Amino acid sequence: MRATIDGVLLADTDREHIILIEGSRYFPADSLTIGTLKVSPTPYVCPWKGQALYYSVETPHQEYIDAAWCYPHPKRSAIETVGHNFTGYVAFDTTRVVIE
Repeated sequence: MRATIDGVLLADTDREHIILIEGSRYFPADSLTIGTLKVSPTPYVCPWKGQALYYSVETPHQEYIDAAWCYPHPKRSAIETVGHNFTGYVAFDTTRVVIE
């Protein structure tokens, strides 16, 4: 699966490496294109997953604020509920990022 925005590749991995959580596809960190994500200061805490880390996506055309996020230290109970350790996996806002 590939995640792109403005024709820029953000992530690319085989479907079996994707973790689906609440309708969002989470890509492993090693599938990300280096230099496309910039840490955002936006705070967010999910009641069941824990503290999120947001990213802005930078392309040659535009910056997309908070278009991606991950859970660097998800709650153990969330990992157990999901059935996979999704620490550091990155999801994208599908209203702006194309995933195919």
